[in-house]
Formats: sequence, C-alpha cells, structure tokens
Amino acid sequence: MSSAKTTLHRRRFLKTALSVGVAAVAAPTIIPSSALGRDGAVAPSERITVGGIGIGNRGTYDLGCFLEQPDVQFLAVADVKQARRDAVKKIADEHHGNQDCDTYRDFRELLGRDDIDAVLIATGPNWHATAAMYAARAGKDMYCEKPCTKNIAQSLNLVDTMRRTGRVFQVGTQRRNLPHFAFACELARTGKLGKLKRVYAHPAGMSALMSGWLPAESTPDPKVVDWNMYLGPASWRPYNEKLLDGFNFEKGGGLVGGGVLEWGSHCVDLCQWAVDADGQAPVEYDPPANKQIVARYANGVELIFREEGWMPLGSCPVRFEGETGWVETGDSGKLVLSSPELLAGREVAEIGGYPATFHVRDFLDCVKTRSQPKGNAEAACFAHIACHATNIALALNRSLKYDLAKHEFVGDEQANRLRSEALREPWQI
Repeated sequence: MSSAKTTLHRRRFLKTALSVGVAAVAAPTIIPSSALGRDGAVAPSERITVGGIGIGNRGTYDLGCFLEQPDVQFLAVADVKQARRDAVKKIADEHHGNQDCDTYRDFRELLGRDDIDAVLIATGPNWHATAAMYAARAGKDMYCEKPCTKNIAQSLNLVDTMRRTGRVFQVGTQRRNLPHFAFACELARTGKLGKLKRVYAHPAGMSALMSGWLPAESTPDPKVVDWNMYLGPASWRPYNEKLLDGFNFEKGGGLVGGGVLEWGSHCVDLCQWAVDADGQAPVEYDPPANKQIVARYANGVELIFREEGWMPLGSCPVRFEGETGWVETGDSGKLVLSSPELLAGREVAEIGGYPATFHVRDFLDCVKTRSQPKGNAEAACFAHIACHATNIALALNRSLKYDLAKHEFVGDEQANRLRSEALREPWQI
C-alpha cells in the first residue's frame, strides 16, 4: 500500500471516528424511570429476586402474595410437574410483562443461580425441610410452607442449618402476623391473664398414620411428571397418580404422620408463642383421653389438644387461660375476652380469613434488614417438635417424657426410634 493511500485512509478514519464521537456525546442517554425507582417503581437495587420450588395450589396463593409486593421480581420456578411449571411461568410473565421466568425440573439448578436472592418453597411436607436446607447452603433466604419438617431430628437439623448459614427463614405460620392472634398471645405472654395455666390448640385430627403404598401404575414421562424427583427423600414406592397429592404425601414423615401436625402446627405455634416457648417444647406427653391430648411444659403449663368445646370463632382456634383471665380467638378475626378491661383501650384490627400477605411482607423486610421474622427457624423447630412428640405419644398410645437437653425420650427406645427416619439417596443432609 502506498504512503498516499495510507495517509488518506488514516484521515478518513479519524474524521469518521470524530463524527461518531460527537454524535454519541450529543445524543441523550435514555434511562427508564423504573431503573431509577420513579413513577412508583422500585429501583433494581431495592428489589428482591425470588424463585419458586414446588408451586401447586397453596404455592400459587403464596406466589400471588409475593407478586403483590412492589419490590419482588420473580425469576424462575422449579417443579416436578410440567403443567405446574408452565402455569407458574404464565402467571409470572403476565405479571412482569415479559417472558423472563425460567423453568426447571430440578430445583438444584434454580438454586445454582447467582441472581436469585430468596425462594418460596411450597412443595409439600415431604420436601420442605430438605429443599430449605439445600437453599440455605446455596446462600438463599426462604419462605417455606408448613409442616416444614418430617420428624424431630429433621427439625433440629433445620434450625442448626439456619444458624450456621445465617439465612433468613420464615415458615408459613401466617397467623403470627395477624393482629388478633398476636394480641391474644401478647396477653398470655406478658402476664395480663395472670399466671398462665393452660393453652388450647385445635388439631383437626387425632389419628397418627403410617405412609403406605398404592397399586403400581404406568410411570409417566419424567418431562411430564418426574416421579423419582417427586419421591425425593421419601422411601421408594411405585407410581400411583393418587400419591401425587403433594399436600398430603408423607405429611409428618413416613413413620408417624397425620395426627396433630397439619392443622395443629398452626395452633401449637401460637400456643408456643403465648407460653414464650420458641426455644423449648413440652416435656411430658399423654395419649388421648376424654377426646383430648395433654402435654406439659417444664413450668407446669398444659398444652391441650381438643376437637370440641370451641366458641364459633372460625378455623384454627386457640384459647389461653391464666389465673385471672382468658382469651379465645380464631380465623374469624374476632376476640372473646374474660373481661373488656384486657383491651386496655386498644383497638385490635379484625382481619378474617388468615391472609398470608402480612407474613410475606415480614419475610421480605427481614431479607433486607437481616433480622429474624416472626416465623423463624427456631420458632418453627420447637413448635414442630411439640407436634411430632405428640404424634408419637398418639401412635404408641402411652405417656412419654422428653428430655429437652438431649432431645430424646426418657427410657423409651421405641419412641426414640421414631424421632428420625432413613432418607433416600442422595438426599441425606
């Protein structure tokens, strides 16, 4: 190439580069208002990115509560059922106005993403604790539906994992964030009822069940329903469509399930809060008598499960009795007090229907502040231990004593074997 051509090409290049640079300086850079947090939008730095694991009927309701929050961006869903993956993606994409919600069969792929802050776990009881501990180890915070453990050993493992990893854990006991339940627990916990004597929980069932098998059916394509992943930590059994009810599958564990754990875990959680026992559980458990099950705390307070004798205050009723007063409430949002003086001039909002919106908001706020939500892992752990121990007394039909220091039943080998169960490979944690 001649020097004249070289000079000409260099001049043309410099002229072109200069004109492009001037144009770039002159042209304004347009930044969407949503990126700046204007017009009611939340700036990206303030958003919490969320993924979902096992989003069925209850999970879809929870997802709606999350999407109501302006600082939530839902990025992905993992589910063993293709129909549910597709349904959740549709909900999320329509809400956000894009096609960005990714889908996975294996929740570990979702947990491997660095751009997800927290997860909603609504798989069903079989997977709750295992998925939560995987999430914690992956550095995610989590909102986990209940019952959140299958047995006593898993309860202790769950709270230990959250302590070690420093993750924010909220179990789906949403009544802790409803004003009438909170007020009733406050009356009991702060001595306004006098010395507390008895707390009552509604179990909605007093029969402990063993998980079983159903006749084998043709196993579907794993892309449609991943049966092996659905079983997860549960013992293997042949496919049967009726077992795909994840809400009831392995509820309360493969050894002792059902019983007081499902509805009782809501009511017992509130009783634990009323007794100020978030770090403890009853130490004595009696079998059913006179349509009641009685457990006792170390301080003598009785935890009484009963099906009958409740005021018409809606589902999930609780009652707290002290030496000088009592309070009873339920999902209607109404309070009944032994004396109007217990209100002390306070107005307690009446919110019926046990919405989870306030509980979800509590969780999201704690994700940002790194504080403990009301349904934290320790509260969940000991409320579930109380339920599991009650179920074991129910299944064995005898009285049991529980050592809170050793977390074992005193002098009862058979009861101690029911504190845990073998988990299928590779899901031991």
